[in-house]
Amino acid sequence: MVSDTSQVDANAPVGVDPTRASVARVYDHMLGGKDNYEVDRKTYEQMKAALPEVIDVALANRAFLIRVVRFLATQTDITQFLDCGSGLPTAENVHQVAQRLNPESKVVYIDNDPVVIAHGRALLAENELTEFVDGDIFQPRGILENHVVRTHLDWTQPIALFQMATLHHHKGDRHAPAEVMREYIDALPSGSYVAISHLLDPETEDTKVARQLEDAVARGSLGGATWRTRAEIAELFHELDIIKPSTVAEPGVVELVDWWSDGPMLKPRNVAHRIIAGGVARKR
Repeated sequence: MVSDTSQVDANAPVGVDPTRASVARVYDHMLGGKDNYEVDRKTYEQMKAALPEVIDVALANRAFLIRVVRFLATQTDITQFLDCGSGLPTAENVHQVAQRLNPESKVVYIDNDPVVIAHGRALLAENELTEFVDGDIFQPRGILENHVVRTHLDWTQPIALFQMATLHHHKGDRHAPAEVMREYIDALPSGSYVAISHLLDPETEDTKVARQLEDAVARGSLGGATWRTRAEIAELFHELDIIKPSTVAEPGVVELVDWWSDGPMLKPRNVAHRIIAGGVARKR
């Protein structure tokens, strides 16, 4: 009997399948984690063949997340964080950074990768201010109506919503992630913040390298990813006020390494740094 695949959700998690790579496990490997399989490491090597510095994409993304959490915890009144597609619990997660700066910070992580869920819940078993929810971040209504999400966070007060290196993994209509973000943004209270990082089509000579990496990801078992231009990434914020990424730059989407850097960039910038961008915005 031939199975009907017409209703298969292309964004469904891989499951604990050692023969197929997982976004979370590949990212875990790139950040030096141990919760990955040979297929995940092979996928990383395929990506590395297309772009030798590809690990810097993951490192720049994690550093950006840390700086954003630090900014929100110290320079705003935000004490609530909703991290969509959080991935495996590599060191310096949102709750670790936020609660170190403000012990009263509440965090909800969302993911639907079975390995992520198991490790996340084990890690957070004794942290009363942090919860882990099994959910599909590309189905915002289900997330926004989830009991834990509704009760652990106070939806009458501002919330920080994170979509870090997640939206480019949506498989399907190119415009769907913008609609996903509109639903999240509409639900956020006034004064909330949204942080997004996303693979960037720089529309320069680096675009060729981006396409080579895109092809490598598409050929592997990850199933592909979508690169977007700065303008397209900016559209994911809809009508929110994007904050300035530095003292000299105008508000907008920038390469992650340029978003309120911790100091001067003494090492040469490479292609990997130039193909991941993002920003932070506030809801009036």
